[in-house]
Amino acid sequence: MNSLDDWRKKIDDIDLQLVKLLNERAHSAEEIGRIKLELGLEAYSPEREEEVMRNVTKNNPGPLSRQAIRRLFERIIDESRSIERAFMEEKRKTRGAKK
Repeated sequence: MNSLDDWRKKIDDIDLQLVKLLNERAHSAEEIGRIKLELGLEAYSPEREEEVMRNVTKNNPGPLSRQAIRRLFERIIDESRSIERAFMEEKRKTRGAKK
C-alpha cells in the first residue's frame, strides 16, 4: 500500500467500522438507560465515566496522545449520555401515558 488512494481507501474502510462500532455503543447506551430507569438511577454517572477514561487512556498504544484519546472519549460519552437520557425520558413519557 503505497499510493495516496490506497491510504484513503483504508481510512474510508476504518471510518465505516467506526460508524458501526459507535452505533453499537449507542444501542448499548439505550439498554443501559432502560436498566437505569428500572433501577431508579440517573443517566449521569461520573464515577463510571472516569472509569471509562482511565481504561481507554491506559490502554492507548498511540500515536494518539492521552489527551487526544480523552477528548475523543469525552465527546463519545457525551453523545452516549444524550442517547441514554433521551431513551429514559421517552420511556418515562410512555409509562406516564399508560397510567
